Amino acid sequence: MAEENIQENVEEIKQDKQQDVIWATGRRKRSIARVRLILGNGEMKVNGKPLDEYFDRPTSRLVIRQPFNTTNLLGKYDVIATVNGGGKSGQAGALRHGISRALALTGQEIKTALKRKGFLTRDPRKKERKKPGQKGARKKFQWTKR
Repeated sequence: MAEENIQENVEEIKQDKQQDVIWATGRRKRSIARVRLILGNGEMKVNGKPLDEYFDRPTSRLVIRQPFNTTNLLGKYDVIATVNGGGKSGQAGALRHGISRALALTGQEIKTALKRKGFLTRDPRKKERKKPGQKGARKKFQWTKR
């Protein structure tokens, strides 16, 4: 009898936790970030590591926290993110985009504030491909007259 009650309580808790999770995807350059926001105390994990351990540059950490600082929600949500592709700078931008999209789902006022700062706009800039007969994407081989 007691085991059945415990099992029912555990299932109710699982359902409650699933309802509080907000999923979003952010992209920047070649990086993709899948973000989960859960009501909590502000703990951030990226690929299973704490934020400060994964992103060693302070500028990257600042970029990632910008959506929370803009909306005054720093410390209200736990972030669990999976990031792959690109470099650390692109990953930080993708994570910011994902967090912003997830926060935008919580309310219209928050969405307006994030949109005004430009955090909901995906940065379309990517590395340009190398062209044949050239040294790089834009740079040409040295031209000699004779």
